[in-house]
Amino acid sequence: MKRFATLFNAIDQSTRTTVKVAALAAYFADAEETDKLWTVALFSGRRPKRAVTTTRLREWAAEVAGIPLWLFEDSYAIVGDLAETIALVLPPNTSVKDRPLSHWINDLRALANVDEPARKTFVLDAWQRLGGTERFLFNKLITGGFRVGISQKLMTRALSQATGKPEPELAHRLMGNWHPDDVSWHSLIEAEDASADTSRPYPFYLAYALEDAPDTLGDPSEWRAEWKWDGIRGQLILRDGDYHVWSRGEELMTDRFPELARAIDHIPPGTVLDGELLVWRAGADNPCSFNALQARIGRKTVPKKLLSEAPVILHAYDLLECQGEDMRNQPFADRRARLEAACGDLPADAPVRLSPQHGFTSWEELGELRATARDENAEGLMLKRADSPYLAGRKKGDWWKWKLDPLTIDAVMIYAQSGSGRRANLFTDFTFAVWNDNDLVPFTKAYSGLTDAEFREITAWVRKNTQQRFGPVRQVTPTHVFEIAFEGIQASSRHKSGVALRFPRMKRWRKDKPLQEANTLDDLKDMLRTYG
Repeated sequence: MKRFATLFNAIDQSTRTTVKVAALAAYFADAEETDKLWTVALFSGRRPKRAVTTTRLREWAAEVAGIPLWLFEDSYAIVGDLAETIALVLPPNTSVKDRPLSHWINDLRALANVDEPARKTFVLDAWQRLGGTERFLFNKLITGGFRVGISQKLMTRALSQATGKPEPELAHRLMGNWHPDDVSWHSLIEAEDASADTSRPYPFYLAYALEDAPDTLGDPSEWRAEWKWDGIRGQLILRDGDYHVWSRGEELMTDRFPELARAIDHIPPGTVLDGELLVWRAGADNPCSFNALQARIGRKTVPKKLLSEAPVILHAYDLLECQGEDMRNQPFADRRARLEAACGDLPADAPVRLSPQHGFTSWEELGELRATARDENAEGLMLKRADSPYLAGRKKGDWWKWKLDPLTIDAVMIYAQSGSGRRANLFTDFTFAVWNDNDLVPFTKAYSGLTDAEFREITAWVRKNTQQRFGPVRQVTPTHVFEIAFEGIQASSRHKSGVALRFPRMKRWRKDKPLQEANTLDDLKDMLRTYG
């Protein structure tokens, strides 16, 4: 555990990529294999399930610290992180017990099979034996909230330095539905036949937002354009007579989209398609809005009625594997040609469709097409260089997303709540309202978009202008107007305003605008009729 704590400190205390990668590479070169395996798992989001409820942990920590629970709760509200709060209030450890990371994880997982008194005994004993960063990390593990600022890209770079294997190969090995219970360090990282898992996807290639004018990209003839769809990015894998569906977040979603099983009847095995999962009803010219897809996202099993009301297709726009051959190093134009051959003549009822490309001879012509994106239920355009390979992760240069400007509305801040982590002492989460006659009606929350200096300024104002407190939420005097940007709007029976926004954030603090000039509920409803 001390070795893992040393690694964590090296990562946490530096903002330099080279320092983080060097610390990881040294750890992967020397640590025990089981610890290395669990470290990769933890850093890629494969955390142990929560072993003890946070309520019990707070009670036990207050008891051991000899403080009332209300004082612990107030401390937690200021610190903003439960694991750190516990580590800070506990008395110094009375002994030392340095065991490997994997041993602690196995003991934590075993708590699921014992009663609460035994769990408490184990946790209190661990707190007595662990101090400093080790205690903090133990608390993170037991709460199931372990997160660390390491991207998959940095981890694969460090693994490459430690093992000598190429980064793209390692990125592919780490994809899929693996768990430390099912693999060893050797089988996951070192074995030659690491692609034996037929369900394993490829690392997704991610685009950067285009902020400059498109003519900065050069000759338009070197580029291909297609709609940027408002769905879920996914890979459809057809291998060995079976199908698998993966999200960009490396979540296996096969059971949620059973209609995609019919792709086996139309597309040969050994095919991997990259595309967008969209709700597309029979006979419709365009896909439904993201709102229709939301009903499918959280469902592990899908009833027949929902399958009928919200049928999902994969709008394919790239071919990553064809007849078992990895196509990612081929130019995009060649991959696209093979994709059109594979998907161009599919029947209308097939669950896969070919995402169309748009011909253009000038950036001005393409800009006119982009302006019609919302009519197609798209977010804008994707621009891909014709000779680009399919890389792993977010790279600048070959793929760009040229999104429409967001929708905006001016709203009044009426509630504020403090943030968490490093922003626990700042008010960063706000509720906004629009006018309905003489009343302010809340319609959305937002917590991003301001600078740190602006968050500090608004925090000082909130503390001086609080009208009422409702737990962690403060009602403030309606004074400040903010421009709220969002990607879409939809009707919602769960909100008093009757609308819900997609990806709301604060675009700017309108200090120039008086309270009375904020938008109205009628303005929101007009936007709903136009864009909903």
